[in-house]
Amino acid sequence: IIEGIAEHIGEMMEEDPNLMIIWGSGGTLRRMAKHLGIDKTVLGIDIIMGGDILSEDVNERELLDNLSSHDGKSIILLSPMGGQGFLIGRGNLQISPEVILQVGIDGILGIATPAKLLTINALRIDSGDNQLDDDFRAKKYLKVLQGYRTTRLLKIAIE
Repeated sequence: IIEGIAEHIGEMMEEDPNLMIIWGSGGTLRRMAKHLGIDKTVLGIDIIMGGDILSEDVNERELLDNLSSHDGKSIILLSPMGGQGFLIGRGNLQISPEVILQVGIDGILGIATPAKLLTINALRIDSGDNQLDDDFRAKKYLKVLQGYRTTRLLKIAIE
């Protein structure tokens, strides 16, 4: 399943070599990257474009600098914490409200295996910004890639 999800992301990278992908932390995303021949950090946030690592273990400032100098599309891949379901706000504080606003809410793609989704009934969001949380609340659902070209909409829960 993880290989299928990785293949989907690999095809996105092939279709748009200028696509800047901000890879969140966690084992699922690391295994996906490894399948694509990319050696990303386990706990850090990495920026990958065209199959190459632009920056490893970046902080908020580095994310904002890379985003502001990039003239193409950007997406953020995040895997919810198992059991808790936090997608934003716990464990990935580098993905700040400013970073999310630059990429856009629609540029966030959740990544989770069907087994992990059995433990999560909603994606929990705690961005630290009331207006951004209201924007997420208004959206109601986010896409989660759960297999090769297979997405599922999950309800958003604001903390």
